[in-house]
Amino acid sequence: MRKKIPGSRSLLAFDAAAKHGSFARAAQELSLTEGAISRQIARLESMLNCKLFDRTGSRVKLNPVGARYAQKIRETLERLERDTQSIMGMPEGSKSLDIAALPTFTSRWLIPRLRGFYAQHPDITVNIAARTEPFILTDSGFDAIVHFDHPAWAGMHTQFLFQETLLPVCHPMLLKDNDNIAQLNELPRIHRRQNPDVWHRYAKEIGIELDNPAHGVRYDLHEMAIAAALSGQGVAMVPRMYVESELRSGELVAPWPESGLLSKKFCLVKPPETGSNEVALHAFERWLLAETHQI
Repeated sequence: MRKKIPGSRSLLAFDAAAKHGSFARAAQELSLTEGAISRQIARLESMLNCKLFDRTGSRVKLNPVGARYAQKIRETLERLERDTQSIMGMPEGSKSLDIAALPTFTSRWLIPRLRGFYAQHPDITVNIAARTEPFILTDSGFDAIVHFDHPAWAGMHTQFLFQETLLPVCHPMLLKDNDNIAQLNELPRIHRRQNPDVWHRYAKEIGIELDNPAHGVRYDLHEMAIAAALSGQGVAMVPRMYVESELRSGELVAPWPESGLLSKKFCLVKPPETGSNEVALHAFERWLLAETHQI
């Protein structure tokens, strides 16, 4: 039986129109006419036997069905592009892995060490995508993800890697005297948006008082908080493993106690069936375990 799959032109036109909320802007992105976009959308709607956009004059807006379909199509197109790029230019007999990982872990820890993996396995290419939030790994297009332990991984194979611990760091110019505990209350605090109560919990853990512990700037990523600390904006609560180099060089200082409670378990998450990439993924897992064992 022939599969009912829309043509790529219709899907690309729909994805662009859904993204921009405009046929005209979709036409500009794809170097087509607005009429061509409209015809491709009409062809797709005819095949699906349902409307995807609400039309008011020259304006278009995704209806609820269209919004759900647009999300699925975008994920499918992104996976298709990722799969295509991973194959292009690959030497015969080589293997590739698609790994998702937290952004700061990727840039500050994983990527700087990958040279060692390639020295051991020159026939395996590791493609990495940044993902901040847990997601359903099955059918995502990823072979595995490096992330903190989470209920979203139920049914997956998880391999513990390391325990992430936090400590406050700042630029040395911000310290004025030896009473560092007292200064911690006076210095501007830098927050990570996903951990809004981290300073309150830290103060309670080490037994100090902080005036308005929620006050201060907020950033999405540890990488951003580290950059803010390096520029002298205040004190950031970050994983020690991400700032070891800056602490050794003196670019950052950490005169306060490391937290023993504010920590997360990091693990390598794999689907139940690893398929044709089983050998390559096993090699990556062995290497990753050896590297994280040194933390």
